[in-house]
Amino acid sequence: MKAGVILPTGGPRDAAEIAGEAEAAGWDGFFVWEPVWGWDAWVALAAAAMVTERIRLGTMLSPVSRMRPWKLAGEAASVDHLSGGRVILSVGLGAIDSGFEAFGEVTDRRTRAELLDEGLDVVTGLWRGQPFSYEGKHYRVHETSFLPPPPPVQQPRIPIWAVGAWGRERSMRRVLRYDGLLPNVIGEDGEGRAITPEDVKAMAAYVAERRTEDTPFDIVIEGETPGDDPGRVADEVGPLAEAGMTWWLEARWNVSSPTVLDDLRHRIAQGPPRIDLGP
Repeated sequence: MKAGVILPTGGPRDAAEIAGEAEAAGWDGFFVWEPVWGWDAWVALAAAAMVTERIRLGTMLSPVSRMRPWKLAGEAASVDHLSGGRVILSVGLGAIDSGFEAFGEVTDRRTRAELLDEGLDVVTGLWRGQPFSYEGKHYRVHETSFLPPPPPVQQPRIPIWAVGAWGRERSMRRVLRYDGLLPNVIGEDGEGRAITPEDVKAMAAYVAERRTEDTPFDIVIEGETPGDDPGRVADEVGPLAEAGMTWWLEARWNVSSPTVLDDLRHRIAQGPPRIDLGP
């Protein structure tokens, strides 16, 4: 199991400093959120790439429906080259209460899903290099010879983690096309609920049975762990890892707290949760 940390707020300088601290403390990944309006995620990741050597760098997450996919493809590939091949692109529909309506972005769920699927087609197609063309409902791309950049360092592509609504076939079919699952489990009341080890086992079995690609695949879960209580961490995170979770992301989204970055740094310094799964 690998462990990453999410920067819930802050600019490029914060990202560079905290990513360096996370790498020094033994964390495996550093992730930033991508807002409608706010600090630029890819500038922040570029800053982090310049002061780190090992840690993976990514978004958590990129709402593709409100982006120009060719710009996203270029941003991710640029940071992938800058970091020597350490980028992860996490994607989903995004939370519309984060400013979608205020800036006139599409809010209809079905349309956002269409834009997400077509956007990823364009992103991955451009990463493969020219010639590339695409004809979709929302996007049309023609071949171009105007200064095309090289493909990303990582091949066959930069890993893409996609949000999947567990139990909803269309959402899970999207996940199977890519490299990781960010699971969203909906309870019988229609609300999200905590993910159990039984859920993870079922997800891992579903992916193993239906995914046709032979590239690595991750199951990624986020939450909070107490850095001063390894026994409790083992009890809470260990069963998820044993069931098939491959990444744990320390997610502290209390951005209204004036001490959020200080609290995050304290947790980072305590080191990542480590689970011994045996031989």
